Amino acid sequence: MNTVAVALEKRSPAKVLVYAVPVAVLLIAVPWVVSQYNTILLAYGLVMAIAALGFNLLLGYTGLLSFGHSAYFGVGAYVVALMVKYLKITSMELFLVGAIAGSALVTGLFGFVCVRYTRIFFGILTLALSQVLWSLAFKFFWVTGGTDGLRVPTPTLLGMVSGKGDKIEFLAHAYYYYVLVVFFACVALMWVIVNSPFGKALQAIRDNETRAEFVGVQIWRYRWVAFLVSGVFTGLAGALWVPLNGLTTPDIMHWTFSGEIVFMTVLGGFRSFAGPLIGAVVFNYLKTFAVGYTVYWQLLLGVVLVVLVLSLPTGIVGTAGRAFERWRGRG
Repeated sequence: MNTVAVALEKRSPAKVLVYAVPVAVLLIAVPWVVSQYNTILLAYGLVMAIAALGFNLLLGYTGLLSFGHSAYFGVGAYVVALMVKYLKITSMELFLVGAIAGSALVTGLFGFVCVRYTRIFFGILTLALSQVLWSLAFKFFWVTGGTDGLRVPTPTLLGMVSGKGDKIEFLAHAYYYYVLVVFFACVALMWVIVNSPFGKALQAIRDNETRAEFVGVQIWRYRWVAFLVSGVFTGLAGALWVPLNGLTTPDIMHWTFSGEIVFMTVLGGFRSFAGPLIGAVVFNYLKTFAVGYTVYWQLLLGVVLVVLVLSLPTGIVGTAGRAFERWRGRG
C-alpha cells in the first residue's frame, strides 16, 4: 500500500508537522473567513472525526470491525444530558470527564465480552450489545426522555465563557475553538498511541495473530485495551456533539448511526491515519447537502456513497496518495 498517508506515518514528527501546521492554521482561520453556518457544520465534522478516529483504532490498526460504536457515542451524549437534568451541571469540562468515565465503564464491560471473538462474530456481538443500550434508552423514557429526548443547553467553557445570549455566535466561535482544541489533542494522542510499541503490537495482531502471539503479545489484553481506548474516544465525541445539537435522543444509539461511523472511516480510507478524519468531514457535508436537496436524502446519500466507495477502493486519502505518487513519478 504505497500511499502518501502511510509514508507520513513513517516519517519523523518534525516532517509530519510540515503537513500538519498548514491544516491547523486553516482550521483556526475558518470562523473568520466563512459563514457561521458553515463553521458550525465544520464543528460537527470535527466531532465526528474524533469518533471515526477512535473507531479506526479497532478497524484499521487492530483488524476488528465493530457495528456498535453508536452505543459509546450515545453513552457520552446521554451522560452529559443526565448531568444537566439531575445534577444541574453546566461546565463543559465536567461533561467531558463524566462522558469519559461513563464510556470507559460501558466499553470496558462490552469489550470484556466482545474481544474474545473476531471477524463476523465480533461485529454481530458489538451490534447486539449496542442495540441493548438503544432499547434501554428507548424504553426507559422517564429517565432518558424516550423519543422526545433530553434537552441540553449551551454549556460554560473553562468556567468563564457562557453560552447565554446569541447561541449561534457562541457555537460558531467560542465553542468551535473549544472543539478544535479537543480535536487537536485527540489527534495528537492517537498519533502517539498508534506509533507506540502498543500500536505496533496492535498492527502485528491485525497482520498475523498467530505470529504475534508466538512472540509474546497477549492478544486478548491488547484487544481489550484497544477496544477501551476506541470507545472512550467515541464517547468523548458524543459529549462534544450534544451542545451543538441541543438535544439527545435514542436515534444516536441505533445501529444505523454505527453504520455512518463505518462509512466515514471507509470513505476516507481506514488504512491511513488521516483517512477517518477526512472521511468524517466529507461525509458530514455530503449528508447535509443530501438532506437539504431532497426529501429522499437517504437514497441520494446511499447512491453517492456507493459510487464513491466503488470508485475509490482505498478511500479518499489512499486514492489521492496514489495519484500524487503517479504525478511525482512522471515529473
